[in-house]
Amino acid sequence: MRASWLALAGSALLLSACATAEPPKPVQAPPPAPVVVAPPPPPAPEPPRPRVRETLAAPHRDRAAELERDGFLHRALEEWKVALTIDPESAAAREAEKRLAAKIESLVAERVGEARTALARGSHVEAQRRLLAALALDPANRAIVTMLQNEVKDVEFLVHTVRQGETLASLAERYYGDRSRLEVIWETNQLPPNPKLTAGMTLKIPEIPGLPFARPRPAAPVLPAPGATAVAPSRPEPAREEAPPEVNPLIAEAREALDRNEYTVALGDLDKLLAGDPGNREGLTLKKLVLYRHGKNLFDQKNYDASYRTLTTLSKLQHDYEDVAKLLPQTKGRAIDLHYQSGIRFYREEKLPQAIAEWKAVLDLDPAHANAKKNIDQAEKLLKGLEQRRKK
Repeated sequence: MRASWLALAGSALLLSACATAEPPKPVQAPPPAPVVVAPPPPPAPEPPRPRVRETLAAPHRDRAAELERDGFLHRALEEWKVALTIDPESAAAREAEKRLAAKIESLVAERVGEARTALARGSHVEAQRRLLAALALDPANRAIVTMLQNEVKDVEFLVHTVRQGETLASLAERYYGDRSRLEVIWETNQLPPNPKLTAGMTLKIPEIPGLPFARPRPAAPVLPAPGATAVAPSRPEPAREEAPPEVNPLIAEAREALDRNEYTVALGDLDKLLAGDPGNREGLTLKKLVLYRHGKNLFDQKNYDASYRTLTTLSKLQHDYEDVAKLLPQTKGRAIDLHYQSGIRFYREEKLPQAIAEWKAVLDLDPAHANAKKNIDQAEKLLKGLEQRRKK
């Protein structure tokens, strides 16, 4: 009896221990460490795009720099003024215009000072030369003209009768060998701006220091034959001006258009001339110059297609003209890149016909351009699929 009671008690204790004991907690794994992702680098800033006014003024800035390098300071200053008129916000153009104006003013003052020194010692010829040099730098300077008229004696001029087709530039080239000296003739004769010379009008042509000056040559005296009775020399006739060579009006107009940077007008005049006289050497030489300047001007304006066509025309006339052999591949590369990038932009904007047209322009310039061919195939397939969906 006692043994069974003890067994029952042991069983109760065992059951109680099992009921009160807590089950073991499962071991939890530590949370995974967070993955640190580096932030993407910020996009590179796009280069600032040139302003429209800045682009339009660029050819005049380049022309001004070129003229100043060649020593044509007055004309260079005029180009800087044009550039500032187009783009008044350009600090660089304003500074260049101010610097060149100060340089011209300093040189004019120096030449006038030299003229006054020459007058003080009675050398009127030297004074005339110094004043004309100053006048070439500043054609509108009335003080210099007044000195020439009132203080300088024995000023030498030639009187020229204008013939059909002549211009101030052609007269400056004939008498001085330098077309840029037309300002001196213009100021000496007090002509209006952009004058149109007419046949029969007379102009005074002054001498310019340091330049060859064309003068009429007197006829050589006729000597009597041996044994012949000497005849008293008759009164010498006044020297007649040597007739200037005929200037083709189309060439004269083309030169004036080139001086105004009106390249298409100049080419039109030269094409008319060469259509009737294909072997005209003067016309061909001038056409090459116009094509070269026109091609470079178009390149500076980023009109690479037109620049490439213009320089290609020049290359056909003379493949080794100036640096055209270097400019041609450079211009072609710029044109290809511009059309290709334009095609990508149109493609992203879902303007598929425009994108295809741009890539075809690439193939016109470079038929072996693999990426342009691939892009055209892809765009045409996509365009065809869209058209089929629309029909459904």
